[in-house]
Amino acid sequence: MGDWYTIGILVGLGTALGIAATAVLRRAVLGLVVAAVCAVAIGLAFGQWDEAVGGLVGAVCGSLGSAPLVSGTLRRGGTRGGTATLLTLGALVVAALAFVPVVGYLEAIAVPLLGLRLRRRAPDRHAGLRSLAKD
Repeated sequence: MGDWYTIGILVGLGTALGIAATAVLRRAVLGLVVAAVCAVAIGLAFGQWDEAVGGLVGAVCGSLGSAPLVSGTLRRGGTRGGTATLLTLGALVVAALAFVPVVGYLEAIAVPLLGLRLRRRAPDRHAGLRSLAKD
């Protein structure tokens, strides 16, 4: 198909690696580093430097885009294991869809946009039940 197809695959795989690493490690920066190293290694193993750069871009988009979901889930009482399991299963779906032409690029755009949307919709801190307490 061409070089654009293999770069798109690595962008989608990098996005999936970023989502999974952030979910498992629960830290955006650590997940970003692990996903970036893995994506670049896969890109260099199966392609050239342009595929490695595509994987790096995908890893950045995936880890930064999924960080608000991971932190919000854990803050609202979700378990670490459950969050990691569900997001890793979702990352497997993202990785499988990366092999469809152009979808890898779209995933790298969609995941950060969804993360921004979650961050904007996050409620401000509130007093909770303390506001109902009588003084």
